[in-house]
Parts: sequence; structure tokens; C-alpha cells
Amino acid sequence: MRGLLVIGHGSRRAEANATVRALAAALAAQPAPAERAARPAWDRVAPAFLDVARPDIADGYTELVAAGCTEIIAHPFFLFAGTHTARDIPAALAAAQARHPGTTWTLTEPLGLHPGVVAAVRDRVSERLAAEHPGPAAQPSGDSRPGPA
Repeated sequence: MRGLLVIGHGSRRAEANATVRALAAALAAQPAPAERAARPAWDRVAPAFLDVARPDIADGYTELVAAGCTEIIAHPFFLFAGTHTARDIPAALAAAQARHPGTTWTLTEPLGLHPGVVAAVRDRVSERLAAEHPGPAAQPSGDSRPGPA
């Protein structure tokens, strides 16, 4: 079986950690189809945190192994690559794997400039502008200066 470990940084703010848990629940409810295969890309999903919050990466990995997963896909729910995604998360995954012989793991890239992130940023900006300037949804492109009164 294949498990998906959704890894957030971890925060003292409960709502930040709740977002990682909600993402894991959403991915569990709607698993992605595996390319050229009849089964989903993952069978189980668990959230985990690098720092501050629980479950940590070792606990999340163990949860997936206890559910029967031998292959772990780890997704760092981080915006961009850095020390955590290049060093800290792989080290924590390697330590977890050492406690569970017979398992393997792979690490996805963080979100980065994925087209979905670009679209999400556009949506957030549009939402904010609409909230601050209610009225017509869009103005025609071109000169936006007010016309003569």
C-alpha cells in the first residue's frame, strides 16, 4: 500500500496547523488517480509537522505504516524549497524509515510556481480587491482613468 504524508512546518497557531490537517483530510477524501494504473495514487493519508506541532514526521510515518503502507509519498506543504525541504524533512523521513525496515519514501517538490499556485494568488488578489471595492466585477482593460465629468 501507498501512503501520503502531508507535512506542514508546524505552528503555535492552531488554525495554521488545522489547515494542514484539513488538506490531508481533503486529499484522503479525493485521492488522485495514478497515471496508467487502476488504483489511486495513494491508499492512506496522514498529516505531520516538522516542528512545534504533533504528530511529528516520525509519528505520521508510523501511522501510515501501521495502516499497512510500505511506500510513503511525503509532500512538504511549503511554498518554496529551502533548508527544511532539502535537509530537515529528508533527515526526519530517513530516521522514520530506519525504525520501519521494509518501507520506502519519496519526497515531492514544494508548491513553488506550480500553475495552481499562480491561479490561487490571482484568486486571492481578486477576492481582496472585490472586498475593498465592491461594484462591477471587472473593468475593461485599457485606460482606467475616470472620464470627463
